[in-house]
Amino acid sequence: QVQLVESGGGLVQAGGSLRLSCAASGIIFRFYVMGWYRQAPGKQRELVATISSGGSTNYGNSVKGRFTISRDNAKNTVSLQMNSLKPEDTAVYYCNAAVSQFNYWGQGTQVTVSS
Repeated sequence: QVQLVESGGGLVQAGGSLRLSCAASGIIFRFYVMGWYRQAPGKQRELVATISSGGSTNYGNSVKGRFTISRDNAKNTVSLQMNSLKPEDTAVYYCNAAVSQFNYWGQGTQVTVSS
């Protein structure tokens, strides 16, 4: 059974930092593109960042230069370091694992940035 379990969300003031982590099980982690997506109330889910099996990264325009995605293939984890947080970063953040026709999601973790 595939499980993606996010942790690290919470409430932070604007300008602060948070680190999200996602622990994966039930998949051959090193083969998967891992990603973080977010969904704010009333908005569509959007890309935050992805990291390939080889370590190549891709970021949404709104987070470039502020967020950093990383992965640890030995621990089956992917992390998202979020710095200089803004109120508009408030959303539920979801971990994603994808390869070929396989696509899995975590349950999400709430990030709230107060002004």
